[in-house]
Amino acid sequence: MKSVFITGASSGIGESLAYYYAKEGATVGIAARRDDRLKAVEEKVKEYGGSPVTFQLDVSNQEACKQAADQFIQQTGVIDILIANAGVGGTDKLSSGDASAINKILSINILGVTNTVIPFIPAMKKQQSGRICIISSVAGTRGLVGHGGYSSSKAAVRVLGDSWDYSLSRHNISTTVVFPGWIATEMTAKHQYKMYFLMNSNTAAGKIAQAIKIGKRKYVLPWQWRIIIPIFRILPRRLINLFSV
Repeated sequence: MKSVFITGASSGIGESLAYYYAKEGATVGIAARRDDRLKAVEEKVKEYGGSPVTFQLDVSNQEACKQAADQFIQQTGVIDILIANAGVGGTDKLSSGDASAINKILSINILGVTNTVIPFIPAMKKQQSGRICIISSVAGTRGLVGHGGYSSSKAAVRVLGDSWDYSLSRHNISTTVVFPGWIATEMTAKHQYKMYFLMNSNTAAGKIAQAIKIGKRKYVLPWQWRIIIPIFRILPRRLINLFSV
C-alpha cells in the first residue's frame, strides 16, 4: 500500500491530491491547520478507498512538523510520496510600516517547506526510495508588483528543490518542483480579475501526481504557462510597471 503525506490538505490542490491517492488505496497523511475542514477531508478519503492519518498542523511550527513526520512513519513504516503543498498568498503591504504580513508569507511558504520535508529525509535515505514534491508557482519566476513576498517565497522553494535534487537523487529519491498557474481554489476564488487558463484543482492534482510518478524535476501547468514564462522573464521592467498598483 502506497504511503503519501500531504500538507495544506484541507482545500485546493492538497485536498484534490488527497482524494487522488485515496482512490489508489493509499494511506494518506492529511495535514492542515483547520480541524473542521480536515475532518471533512478525512471522511471523503475513506469514501474513496484510502486510509487517512490526520494531523492538525501549522507548518511554520518546526517541532510539530517533526513530531508529525515521526508519527506518520512509525504508523506506516514507510514514506513513498511527500508533498509540501501548504502555502499562503497576500500582498506585501509595503506602505504599512509593519512587516508582519510579508513575514507571515515568507515564514509559511519557505520554512513550511523545510519544516515539512527535512524530517522525512532520513527515513527516505534509509529505505533508499521516495518522491518529494514541492508546490512552487509561476509567480516564483519573476517578482510581481505588490507581491514580492509571495513571488520570492516561491522562487526560494524552487531553488531549494533544485539543490536538494542533486543531494538526494543518489539515494533514489526524486524531487519534483511544481509551478502551477491559476488553479481554482479558495485562494484564487477571492481574485476579482480575469485568471487566464484557470484549471480545476482535480485536473491539476491528476497532472501533478503523474509528474511525481515519473520523477520530473520541474513541472509547469497548465501547459500555456510553459510558453509564457520565458517571455515573462525577459519582459522589460517598464511593461511590468504598467501593472503597478
